[in-house]
Amino acid sequence: MKYNRILLKLSGESLMGTQSYGISPEMLSQYAADVKQVVEKGCEVAIVIGGGNIYRGLSGAAKGMDRVQGDYMGMLATLINSMALQAELEKQGIATELLSGLAIEPICKEMSRRRAIGAMQEGKVVIIGGGTGNPFFTTDTASTLRAIEIKADAILKGTRVDGVYTADPEKDPTATKYANLSFAEAMGKKLKVMDLTAFALCEENDLPIYVFDMNKPGNLLRVVEGEPVGTLVSKQ
Repeated sequence: MKYNRILLKLSGESLMGTQSYGISPEMLSQYAADVKQVVEKGCEVAIVIGGGNIYRGLSGAAKGMDRVQGDYMGMLATLINSMALQAELEKQGIATELLSGLAIEPICKEMSRRRAIGAMQEGKVVIIGGGTGNPFFTTDTASTLRAIEIKADAILKGTRVDGVYTADPEKDPTATKYANLSFAEAMGKKLKVMDLTAFALCEENDLPIYVFDMNKPGNLLRVVEGEPVGTLVSKQ
C-alpha cells in the first residue's frame, strides 16, 4: 500500500447524494463500504466530515446570526454526520471510535492524539467530529490539524470531482486535470484545494493532500494502493 495511515476528509454536502438537504442512506452505505475495503487491507483510517448538508456557520453569519454561535452550530452538525457514519460502519461490521473537538458525553470523548492513535492501532476507524473545537476554523483546517496530530501519511480529500483542475470542471468544459501539483503552484494559481489556513499547515508540516472522486465506488482503495486516480498536492 502507498498509504498505511490516512485522514479521509469528506464534505457534508457529499452525504446529501441527490437530495437537497440532510443525509442520503445510499451515500452513507457506499462510503462505509469503501472505508471497510481499505480497513480490511490493513490501512489505519481516521475521518473528518463537514457539516454543510445540515448547517454552515458562515452562511448563518451572512444572514445575521452571531458568527461564534453559528460556528458552534456547524460543529454540532459535523457530529450528527459523524454519528451517522459511525452507525453505518458498525452496521457493516467495522469497529469505530467517535472523538470530537467538543466533548459531549455520553456520545463521544474529547479528541486526543493518544486516544486516536491507540484506537487506530486496535483496528478501529476513528471518526473525529466537532471541528477544532473553536469557532472561526473550517473542517478543512480541522482535518489538517488532526492529520498532523495522528501522523497520517496523507490527507485524502474525497470530493465530487476526480482531482484538481485548471478551472471548475462543472462550469468550464475546457478545464484540464493536474496529476501532480506543488503547494507553491496551487497557491500561485489560486486553486481552491483547501482554505489558506489548512493549506499553510499542510505545507509547513510536509503533509501531502490527495484529491479524488469519492463518489466512485472503489476509488478510496485505488488511492490507498497508489493508483493515479486524482491529484497529488505536495512539496515535491
